Amino acid sequence: MRAEGGLTARRILCVFPRYTSSFGTFEYAYPLTDGVQAFMPPQGILLIAAYLPENWDVRFVDENIRPATAEEMAWADAVFVSGMHIQQHQIIDICQRAHQAGRTAVLGGPSVSACPDHYPMFDYLHIGELGDATDDLIRRLAQDPSRRRRQVVLTTEDRLDMTLFPIPAYELADCGRYFLGSVQYSSGCPYQCEFCDIPGLYGRNPRLKTPEQIIAELDQMLACGIRGSVYFVDDNFIGNRKATLELLPHLVEWQQRTGFAIQLACEATLNIAKRPEILTLMREAYFTTVFCGIETPEPEALHAMHKDHNMMVPILEAITTVNSYGIEVVSGIILGLDTDTPNTGRNLLTFIEQSQIPLLTINLLQALPKTPLWDRLSRENRLLHDESRESNVKFLRPYDDVVMMWRMCMAEAYRPERLLARFEHQITHTYINRRAVPATPQRASKANIRRGMTMLRNILWQIGVRGDYRRAFWDYAWRRLRRGEIEYLISSMLVAHHLIRYAQRACAGQANASNYSLRQREPQMAAE
Repeated sequence: MRAEGGLTARRILCVFPRYTSSFGTFEYAYPLTDGVQAFMPPQGILLIAAYLPENWDVRFVDENIRPATAEEMAWADAVFVSGMHIQQHQIIDICQRAHQAGRTAVLGGPSVSACPDHYPMFDYLHIGELGDATDDLIRRLAQDPSRRRRQVVLTTEDRLDMTLFPIPAYELADCGRYFLGSVQYSSGCPYQCEFCDIPGLYGRNPRLKTPEQIIAELDQMLACGIRGSVYFVDDNFIGNRKATLELLPHLVEWQQRTGFAIQLACEATLNIAKRPEILTLMREAYFTTVFCGIETPEPEALHAMHKDHNMMVPILEAITTVNSYGIEVVSGIILGLDTDTPNTGRNLLTFIEQSQIPLLTINLLQALPKTPLWDRLSRENRLLHDESRESNVKFLRPYDDVVMMWRMCMAEAYRPERLLARFEHQITHTYINRRAVPATPQRASKANIRRGMTMLRNILWQIGVRGDYRRAFWDYAWRRLRRGEIEYLISSMLVAHHLIRYAQRACAGQANASNYSLRQREPQMAAE
């Protein structure tokens, strides 16, 4: 579905801001690839681009790949921007450049929806999801695209049914430059974890697209050049288990039709381990990774943050269960909780050793607006607004002790030999359980083989010859090469190299301790 046509045609430049370098951007993996320059295509702004009237001329620039030029700004009648809290400084920079060109600047997305007062410089603010506010914005711009004397704030009251969402405008993006693709099936999450802003922004009752929509989006992504993996960005893939069970057979059929050209990944609560019927179908649909917000192995901390559902099955048992379906678990971890003790860091390292999870996003606690945590800390006068700090939370433990604990955990967890030993465990205990995928023409295409050889060459040269952890690398790589596990070597080293490099920066005090921190670091540089 598109917005109403017949309106005066306008030129819209959609700009997605740079990310500051963080744990989750994976930029240290990019030099090992065949030209990747950014993490995932931004779903939200590409959805808006697809919804605009058909007679409007729309362009898209992801500044993680290259900056929008002055000429592009001057071409547009209006500049649309969307982003998250961690992109706040870059969001404001795009607005300033649009105004320098005399163009109207429009901001939507999760950051402004939670904190509209942070963006007084924009001409229009779009609060909330796609809906009646979007239609109002389009009508206003059709009538007059010039800058406003006073800021106009438009708030969605009637959200567009997700079954009417258009396919995001992947054709506007340089999809071959992304580390992986992304797709959204649902919005919202039934749980109320204290630190999470999803229920506050998108509600507790998950809203859904149809399976047919998802298949059409996957087809379009493949046609536009997405390769490798596609990540379901749903806040909880099993938030509506009935709907998940309805979708999965369609994904199995799609994988068979397209020759298993890509792997699938998603985010789900750890109690997915209690759903063998879902895990069985996920294995058949070639899901290879699931991100679980484990947060902490300490039960009292899980109870305090209202995440008791993580204890419905013992955590280590749940991880083993998920692994038995060939699905690797990636874990979110939070340090700096009120329940932390001097032993919390060591407890975490013990958990990492026991679980054998290679990739854990270890963050310091950050309070986000529109969360129960924000409200509680506000009442307790424990919210800080000092961007030179690693967190906006006044910890109960000494700040320096918490930061040092984070750095110690990063250093120990991502020592090359320890990290690669955990990947070794995954290969021998998890990957072996994946469904056998045939050597289809799509997987064995000349382009895929060429891409794989390019990445293998880069890995062997940049890590095996020039790297500073060559011994650990070759101990691991020789086993892969001898066993013909080239695909495992490539995929694991892309992730491992980023983790090792980022941990080295973290230990040197050169990396933010939270993916949500506004602390100014050198931004991830857009490619020349």
